[in-house]
Amino acid sequence: MEIPAGHLGPGPRSASVLLPSVVLDSARLRYPGPDTLPVLPALRGLLPRGGLARGSVVTVAEFGVLALALLAAASAAGTWCGIAGIPEAGVLATVGLGLDAARTLLVPDPGDAWPQVVASLLDGCELVLLRPPGRAPAQVRQRLEAALRRGRGVLLVAGDWPGAQVRLRVVIQGWTGLGEGHGRLRACCAEVVADGRGEAAMTRTRWLWLPGQDGGVTVADPADLPPGEYRLPGLAL
Repeated sequence: MEIPAGHLGPGPRSASVLLPSVVLDSARLRYPGPDTLPVLPALRGLLPRGGLARGSVVTVAEFGVLALALLAAASAAGTWCGIAGIPEAGVLATVGLGLDAARTLLVPDPGDAWPQVVASLLDGCELVLLRPPGRAPAQVRQRLEAALRRGRGVLLVAGDWPGAQVRLRVVIQGWTGLGEGHGRLRACCAEVVADGRGEAAMTRTRWLWLPGQDGGVTVADPADLPPGEYRLPGLAL
């Protein structure tokens, strides 16, 4: 479900009023759930509680398959998700990873009012993926983090967010399908590293198919990559 930025209005009040009423109703009626939102089995080992801790900020170095994969299990379980500031995250891309398009709100270009837009999304969604236009000012971060704690949601940021509880990044990646320097990229084997603050301070590392040949995200073994099809830089995951 795509929402044009202009329909969200310039401020927090108008933004909240104009979000689909079914989303806001679901936020008011939902009962407190578990302390975490679920993630795909392959991602559980990267997170200290095996899921996305409610009230937390989780960052991914850049937008790509990894960021969308972190939404997939929660969305499939019925969680409302919002995606803001990422025009390339279209409905087809999200559905391909298992997200429920009917419960995913897209705001491709929130403009200068992005903090108000994200605050409104957090009113009705338990999980929001954001790519801010630049480094968020401390006051904005504090306001959105307070909204997270009140609503027990999770903010997933593609980019930098000082003080984030968990940080994930792809450090090595290798694609299959290139053959002798040509061919079509079919699957990516990537090493993902996670660290952060508090219970996430211990560094965790996992090899993942991101994605595999079937489009899914699963545990990988780098030994499965054919020789020569390895470590291609510059492709966002």
